Amino acid sequence: GLLSVIQKLKGSPEQELRIVLLGLDNAGKTTLLKRLASEEVSTITPTQGFNIKSVHSHGLKLNVWDIGGQRSIRPYWKKYLGSTDLLIYVIDSADQKRFEETGQELAELTEDESLTGVPLLVFANKQDLVTAAPAAEIAEGLSLHTYRDREWQIQACSALSGEGVQVEMGACGLCRARRGPKGLRSHPSSLQDGMNWISSQIMSRKK
Repeated sequence: GLLSVIQKLKGSPEQELRIVLLGLDNAGKTTLLKRLASEEVSTITPTQGFNIKSVHSHGLKLNVWDIGGQRSIRPYWKKYLGSTDLLIYVIDSADQKRFEETGQELAELTEDESLTGVPLLVFANKQDLVTAAPAAEIAEGLSLHTYRDREWQIQACSALSGEGVQVEMGACGLCRARRGPKGLRSHPSSLQDGMNWISSQIMSRKK
């Protein structure tokens, strides 16, 4: 678990990690972050600059930078990428008209030198809507299978309802799409699966 990971890293009671949370405007980034921090999500206002929240889990302090996704703010994303341990990218699964736009933004991010080799966790959000595309379909559209320089995972969730979102970060209960011998496949993911994935990324980055 994460506690043993922390002990291996520093032997200190709490290890801090920097996580950057990005995505287009209205993707649900702030709602997701509030869910992870166990905060009320009934009133959400668009992020005009950035929010920073510290999520404590299993002795781990996750400093999450939630940066606005408006077109006018995106050119400044790269200023926040330094020393990032994990990139979380949130997509509105129901807004299929913007899939190409969000795919281009993600591709540019992953090409930035500051994020070389940084693990990528994609949240396919708003799965509670009937028009939401499946996580596997989104992964295919984003060409995640072509990402050879980093570990990646895509997980379906609904930040608004809380379904698939766990405080422990990175654990989605609906489905996840990963690379397999026959391409992408979707299957249930447990809390432990998500935690193990995050733990393995932490260890590989901190060695």
